[in-house]
Amino acid sequence: MVVGRFDSDWFPPAEHMTLDPTIFHGAVAVPPMARRHDAAATFDAAQNDRIFRHIAAGGITRFMYGGNAFLYHASLSDFDAMAEWLSQYAAQYLVIPSIGPTFGHALEEAAMLARLPFSCAMLLPCTDPRDAAGLEAGVKRLADTAGKPLVIYIKDEANFGSDKEKGLDAIGRLIDSGEAVLVKYAVIRKDPADDHYLSSLLQRIDRSRVISGIGERPAISHMRDWGLRGFTTGSVSIAPDMSRLIWEACNRGDFNTAAGLRDHFLPLEDLRDAWGPSVVLHHAVELAGIAETGPIVPFLSPLSADRQQQLRPVAQALLEMNLAHR
Repeated sequence: MVVGRFDSDWFPPAEHMTLDPTIFHGAVAVPPMARRHDAAATFDAAQNDRIFRHIAAGGITRFMYGGNAFLYHASLSDFDAMAEWLSQYAAQYLVIPSIGPTFGHALEEAAMLARLPFSCAMLLPCTDPRDAAGLEAGVKRLADTAGKPLVIYIKDEANFGSDKEKGLDAIGRLIDSGEAVLVKYAVIRKDPADDHYLSSLLQRIDRSRVISGIGERPAISHMRDWGLRGFTTGSVSIAPDMSRLIWEACNRGDFNTAAGLRDHFLPLEDLRDAWGPSVVLHHAVELAGIAETGPIVPFLSPLSADRQQQLRPVAQALLEMNLAHR
């Protein structure tokens, strides 16, 4: 079922897809996950459909469910419900569920994904004891269990072990072997144009296999200064047309237009940085009237009533600006 217009560089259905890196080149939505107001805060398919359809209506065709969906804290039953629901869109959209972050949890989730038509899955970054060789072996086993390659998510230079060079070497081998197909790069820098670690990564893998992973704020620098071809975004959940237009402007080299569009995201991004990116986004989608996102799961807590009152006009203003660009 098609629920939105497609990007001009659309790709074939997942079951016929070869994982050419260009399928990842675009604005990639990283939405929240809506939950019911019941004792177990169970997955709410109807409200998640509303979020998905709102984003797709803005021309977004790439979706990644991970940190903003609180999958770090998801039970296996939560994950199974999410994956089953998301699989209905796999024939028309690039949809990527996330597994992990612990190996045992990821292995059981990978087995669940083996029967579903996703082209790949993302491995959430682990902060538990780990090293480069162990992670490389783990990614190989997870990819084999899932029957599909993985996206590697880097949020910190130590995500692939304390020896950074060995970690980068391992990532390079995983990309070369096809067991990993993409790196979502999300190491925060004061100046995204000055990043030795990213430079070292790009010496090992082709930049077509790396996308910016920190939303609209650094996306322009990552595309202009590093030649990356896509970026992930949570705020696309409110303003999908504008996120797409930022990517299109960057893709044609019109970075001034991209920067002007990005300015509209900064009030929301500032609150996300101050109060917690995933929690603020979860509330913002509901406060903008897009869908009822429901409760926040432990180990996180909801925003206070006062903060929600501050957030409401910011979220609504971004939605209104987005509709003006539709």
